[in-house]
Amino acid sequence: MATRLAHTQVPINDVIARRWSGRAFDPLKPVKREQLVGLIEAARWAASCYNDQPWRFLVWDRNTDAASWQKAFGCLGEWNQKWVINAPVLMLSCAGSVFERNGKPSRWGQHDTGAAGQNLYLQATAMGLMAHPMGGYDPDKARAAFAIPTDYTPMAMIAIGHPGPADSLEQEYREAETAARSRKLLTECFFEGGWGVPVRTS
Repeated sequence: MATRLAHTQVPINDVIARRWSGRAFDPLKPVKREQLVGLIEAARWAASCYNDQPWRFLVWDRNTDAASWQKAFGCLGEWNQKWVINAPVLMLSCAGSVFERNGKPSRWGQHDTGAAGQNLYLQATAMGLMAHPMGGYDPDKARAAFAIPTDYTPMAMIAIGHPGPADSLEQEYREAETAARSRKLLTECFFEGGWGVPVRTS
């Protein structure tokens, strides 16, 4: 699979430019245990408020525990199941809602869990793997199936594996896999000095 570099306004780190959420996975290549540990180690070192580390990740490796992987797969929406079927690893990030240090409510847990997820996605890219986060799953079903505590919020289901060829996908997914990558303009999402004031880019 050809690398799909982001077309950036200014140069950015190569790993960031190469990271993308593809759907074509190679079903014949398992994720090695040392690779899997590398991914969660990268997530472990994300920044968090008060170093509380509010994230928890559930991991399902089809090559070592097919039954649990299948149970997690069953939480996905049908549209996602059609392409996730080839991903050897699934994860679910969960965000804590209270500080461990004092038991008080934390409004930063979801932010910090997202940061841990991004570390994991970038590490996957650096290792030649692909990680695709998804919102298309049933969080209540996942909570019940895996006994997720009520003070943790299921966030992103993540498919992980080795990239495969786009032509292995059904047509509806293949078009998205090969479409040009795009983002909103910097000036649409980044403000300087006040809300709605576009950041200066030169």
